[in-house]
Amino acid sequence: MSTRLKNLVERLGGQLIGDETIEVIGIAPLHDATASQLTFLANSKLRAQAARTRAAALTLSPAEHEALGAEYHGARIVTDNPYAWFARAAQYFASLVAIPANPGVHPSAVVDPAAQLAADASIGPLVVIEAGAKIAAGAVIGAGCFIGRDVKIGAGTHLHSRVSFYAGCEIGARGIVHAGAVIGADGFGFAGDKGTWVKIPQTGRVVIGDDVEIGANTTIDRGAMTDTIIEDGVKLDNQIQIGHNCHIGAHTLMSGCTGVAGSAKIGKHCTFGGAAMILGHLTIADHVTISSGSLVPRSITEPGFYTGIYPLAKNAEWEKSAAIVRNLPAMREKIRELEKIIKSLSKESE
Repeated sequence: MSTRLKNLVERLGGQLIGDETIEVIGIAPLHDATASQLTFLANSKLRAQAARTRAAALTLSPAEHEALGAEYHGARIVTDNPYAWFARAAQYFASLVAIPANPGVHPSAVVDPAAQLAADASIGPLVVIEAGAKIAAGAVIGAGCFIGRDVKIGAGTHLHSRVSFYAGCEIGARGIVHAGAVIGADGFGFAGDKGTWVKIPQTGRVVIGDDVEIGANTTIDRGAMTDTIIEDGVKLDNQIQIGHNCHIGAHTLMSGCTGVAGSAKIGKHCTFGGAAMILGHLTIADHVTISSGSLVPRSITEPGFYTGIYPLAKNAEWEKSAAIVRNLPAMREKIRELEKIIKSLSKESE
């Protein structure tokens, strides 16, 4: 299914320079795009590649439009954020070929009579929905999902296959939860007693806002006594662990295998690279970026870009560096002693 550039720009905004009647059928990277596809330039390092692309139209910023000059001969869509524009175009083209879910309840689903389902909700095969659950308009519950007692699923939210929502948890509108995610399992809470562990009941919930996406096999633990909170617009990649009583601020993004220990409070608009580790009971300010593989052992009170990674080296070199690091306390004491001696000698010379 194709659309004219004029219609696309009217829908998504931007300034169209070139033939507005060109028909495009989809999107592609710079090096793969054909004369019937769109592409984008968001990195100046790829400017030479953009000049050679065969795409029907190139989405780019005003600055890149000026820098590219006449090197690229196709149509251009000039916008302040070409990557975001390209993402919205991708959403539009995907919607043209998407197969809509059929409203209604599959015959193999088990739905408690006390659950409330919107008439146009789609309930897939082998789904289990317990008493008191509320499934809002346009929600899609994929095959094999478990919806526990008193769970709330917001309008237009899509749960892919085998998602588990434990009792009392809720998610807002337009959410996406990928296969295998578990929302509301018990937080990891135990009290030590003479060498044994006494379980602390986890009686809080997980409360998730609107427009949140949760990746495959990601787990979000319910709170111990208060709720675990995921605010609007948060994006969580695959295989992330969010501990009990955490609070994740709006529009924060976490890449795969990030781990957040219990009771951490993370601000809004933060970004975490893959495999970042955040210890519990700390606070991270708004607009903080954490590099991949970093360990965050203490609170961060100022916005900025933080890294806590020891640089990669050959093993022998790494062992030498590690030995130096282990000896730093002793070296510090020796330096202090030397400073005292130098200070004493300076006074004697005076």
